[in-house]
Amino acid sequence: MLFIGAPWIFLHYFTQFRRAKGISVEDERLLDDLHDTARRLDSRLESIERIIAADNPGWKDGVLANARPADRLTDDRDADARRPSIHR
Repeated sequence: MLFIGAPWIFLHYFTQFRRAKGISVEDERLLDDLHDTARRLDSRLESIERIIAADNPGWKDGVLANARPADRLTDDRDADARRPSIHR
């Protein structure tokens, strides 16, 4: 039973994998929609951050005090870009 069942299961799933090698048109369309949604959400978030920064310039510093380390890394890069450089 082991000598017949194991190869049959292997070959069955191997052929299933080969048959479904690429993504379907529907999956590709879904990925495109998700990508568009992510871009729009990113744009909205940037707009909200600009509005908040105009009203309260130091708002992000208070947020970073309670942020996780990964968030601090991302936001520190953004903060470095906003800091004026002092070269004499």
